[in-house]
Amino acid sequence: MGLEIVVKDIMDAAQAEVTRLDREADAEASLILEDARQNAKKIIGERLAKAEDDIRKMRQQEISSANLEVKRTLLNARKELLEDVYTRAERSISAFSPEKNKELLKSLIENNEASGKRIYSNAASEEIVRKLTSLEYAGNINCLGGIVIENEDGTVRLDYTYDVILKSVSEQLLKQTSDILFG
Repeated sequence: MGLEIVVKDIMDAAQAEVTRLDREADAEASLILEDARQNAKKIIGERLAKAEDDIRKMRQQEISSANLEVKRTLLNARKELLEDVYTRAERSISAFSPEKNKELLKSLIENNEASGKRIYSNAASEEIVRKLTSLEYAGNINCLGGIVIENEDGTVRLDYTYDVILKSVSEQLLKQTSDILFG
């Protein structure tokens, strides 16, 4: 009987040790699981914050891209409108009455005749220019109207064609024209 008691005591002690180890293992497993849950929450939070930041950046890029496209479209529309205004001005110049054309040619010749030896004009204005100037008529040029005056050796050409005058005025007044048209 004494042996049975010793065996029982050993078994009870072993069982108590197993129970204690089970409790410690359960407690350690609970700590590990809780730590893993906390790490998972932290990782999920970080990834969620990064995803939100990425979405915010993508949205901002899309908005910037859309704004740039709107500006590009607006600039292209403005450019087309300015080109249309320029084309209309060319048509208007082409439609000058003979009296208006003669008046402008007379003014150009009187103000610049002393600067040259030869004069050019478009074919439509040749007769008028020949009558208004004492310079040698050197031929026809392709232009809306106006004159080109050249010195004796041809090294200096003063271009007073309506085309060049329109282009010069257009460039000088581009900002003002744009402000008038687009505010």
